Amino acid sequence: MTYFDKFSLKGKTAIVTGGAGILGRNFCFGLAEAGARVAVVDINLQGAQQVAEKINHMDGVAIAFQCDLTSEQSVENMVERVVEEFETIDILHNNAAGKSSDLNAFFEPFEEYSLNQWKEIMSTNIDSMFLVAKHVGKIMKNQGTGGSIIQTSSIYGVMGPDNRIYEGSFYLNRQINTPAVYSASKAGVIGLTRYLATYWAKDNIRVNTITPGGVESGQNEMFLKNYGERVPLGRMAKEEEMVGALIYLASDASSYVTGQNIIIDGGLSAW
Repeated sequence: MTYFDKFSLKGKTAIVTGGAGILGRNFCFGLAEAGARVAVVDINLQGAQQVAEKINHMDGVAIAFQCDLTSEQSVENMVERVVEEFETIDILHNNAAGKSSDLNAFFEPFEEYSLNQWKEIMSTNIDSMFLVAKHVGKIMKNQGTGGSIIQTSSIYGVMGPDNRIYEGSFYLNRQINTPAVYSASKAGVIGLTRYLATYWAKDNIRVNTITPGGVESGQNEMFLKNYGERVPLGRMAKEEEMVGALIYLASDASSYVTGQNIIIDGGLSAW
């Protein structure tokens, strides 16, 4: 086997939660190009189907699965269906994060923040990670062949936001900020990763985190300018720039890497 061959995912099955999202669809495409069979999991079944169809048109193998990641029964059913279709699960990308049902409540100042809103975001961003890791990890452990779990955090799970970036900044026609609950939930992802990395090490299940910095996704020019000035590389990330790290962590190229957090932020956290 050559060093390049170690990056191949041929013959492996990967689950990607949030697979219909901006980053999720690119993660699915990248895993498929590396040879994996991909279970595209999302609450939005139509979006997941579109991603799966594109992979299949590219001569890859993908199936869409709808799942409410905040429901343990829904997660358990999804995992069972993936095993029925693909027989094994070798890679889990625990990627999904949710949007608030009330954006006004989501962007409220910390001093006015609703406990109900806090619980909603925690349920979507961290409780769901626990549920998916629990049920997929059980399958990986019982298979006896190990596996790789990669979880998506955020740069604001590592460092506090620079609120000057948000001055005059709009997204989807509204003034935005980064709420404390988002930072706390994404920091929790990193903590869960480190715990599971040591817990499942004896079973050869590796667990790592990918931490993206800001990604271009429709922000206004002021936000792009403000954010770019804060980053050594001078810009926000493009959505496809996260995929290389995922393929590395999913593959045998990272066979001695576990419990780590790969930060992909253009150098933001270096300043």
